[in-house]
Amino acid sequence: MCSSDLALDALDLDVADGEFVVLVGPSGCGKTTALRMVAGLERITSGTISFGDRVVNDVSPRHRDVAMVFQNYALYPHLSVYQNIGFALENQKVAKAERDRRIRAAAGVLGLGDLLGRKPKQLSGGQRQRVAMGRAIVREPSVFLMDEPLSNLDAKLRVQMRSEVLRVHRSIGAATLYVTHDQTEAMTMGDRVAVLQAGVLQQYDTPRALYDRPANVFVATFIGSPAMNLYEAGLSADGASGSRPAAVLGSQRLDLPAPVAARVAAYQGRKVIVGIRPEDLVVSSGPGLAAEARIVEVLGSEQHVYFWLDATPAAQAAAAAAAAGEPAEAGFLVGSAPNGMARIDPHTGVKPGGRVTFTVDPARLYFFDPDTGEAITG
Repeated sequence: MCSSDLALDALDLDVADGEFVVLVGPSGCGKTTALRMVAGLERITSGTISFGDRVVNDVSPRHRDVAMVFQNYALYPHLSVYQNIGFALENQKVAKAERDRRIRAAAGVLGLGDLLGRKPKQLSGGQRQRVAMGRAIVREPSVFLMDEPLSNLDAKLRVQMRSEVLRVHRSIGAATLYVTHDQTEAMTMGDRVAVLQAGVLQQYDTPRALYDRPANVFVATFIGSPAMNLYEAGLSADGASGSRPAAVLGSQRLDLPAPVAARVAAYQGRKVIVGIRPEDLVVSSGPGLAAEARIVEVLGSEQHVYFWLDATPAAQAAAAAAAAGEPAEAGFLVGSAPNGMARIDPHTGVKPGGRVTFTVDPARLYFFDPDTGEAITG
């Protein structure tokens, strides 16, 4: 947990040349503060910020060779696209011919070549954001900083602009730090993703690693949509009858094959948190986890089934424990309200109020320590 007087604590990131790194997390977790520190707009109280071998802790923002793109476009309404893109170059007294070359090159990369004479009010939201990016590109910085640049766009345009941002990034090749609260944006855009919570770095890895091997409960529930189901479970040891080790969820059990049981061997006879991703639950007519469907949402290519399972959901308590660094306490959801969700084939006949059985590959189960929220890896 971050100290109350620190906006960021123990943030250790390395970003390679040409790498696109995304900072993601809930509001107030320190994403924008991290960007402002790199830019020199916020002074760090300890640690080091380096661009290559150059330490820039005491270097002023204007001499750090960074360019920022903000959530609001911040365009000058009385200036044309050409003038907005070249504004910084004019202030830097760049020669007119060189200024013109850079402006037109940036406009070409961004598809703004035919719009250079227009004013911002004559542009769409996506075009305005590209102008803002152009203003950063022409400076030819060594580091790009982007603070939620797509958040003001509608959903369809955001999807389109994600690919535009990545195309521009690849054409330029500069190291980029990109801030977002949208985990889908983070997963689809980042070469690597840094997950922040309460000013503390939770995990820094590739999108695939974050999804497959989350470091703790917070990362497990934040990365992946829909969010992971989490339940309190006991781990039964081998019985006298020779039964296989199992994770016991309420009155139900999931048998664990030897490799999975070995991962959690140290927790035999103890409580753990078991995580199951909604997409790993498969409707079956055989043995499995018996549940009652409460809400069924048909979405065309898939359907979401909100169900009640005879098990204690641990999501809320475990997330609080991970954030506070304290053991989880009682206060789980109980009763008949849905306590789980499955993402299943749209042609599977599941009706609200009906009984349904789910199977899950034991290799796709996630296990977490209930006291620390940390992943159990064996």
